Amino acid sequence: MINVDGSMGEGGGQLLRYSVALAAVLGEEIRIYNIRAKRSNPGLRPQHLNAVRVIARLVDAEVEGLRVGSREVTFRPRRRPRGGEYRVDIGTAGSISLLLQASLPVLAAADGPVTLTVTGGTSVKWAPPVPYLQNVLIPLLSS
Repeated sequence: MINVDGSMGEGGGQLLRYSVALAAVLGEEIRIYNIRAKRSNPGLRPQHLNAVRVIARLVDAEVEGLRVGSREVTFRPRRRPRGGEYRVDIGTAGSISLLLQASLPVLAAADGPVTLTVTGGTSVKWAPPVPYLQNVLIPLLSS
């Protein structure tokens, strides 16, 4: 199992999102602890739960510690990423763009086409707006 200290670097949610995404793509178990330790409200927030849940669905993962406020998560993927149709309602003003950024590596590794429909915030504080994904990130990744 890979262990990741979530307080490293800037100690925010991006470390959690990308660690889980890479674990899903590689098929490796991962434990992330000290999640968002450097934030004024440490631990998981609702938008982090949604990103991990989407990735978990794609790889049929077993996840421990997935609740608001949790400072530790264990993620065990059980299969390679699979194609299909998925719907996600972030349910808060959580950022669609951060959820998509976390999901993209897993979606790209899927065994078939994926349709992901996401409802949530398109212009959220501390997150890139959706037009950034449309006009910068996606064209960059496509080239």
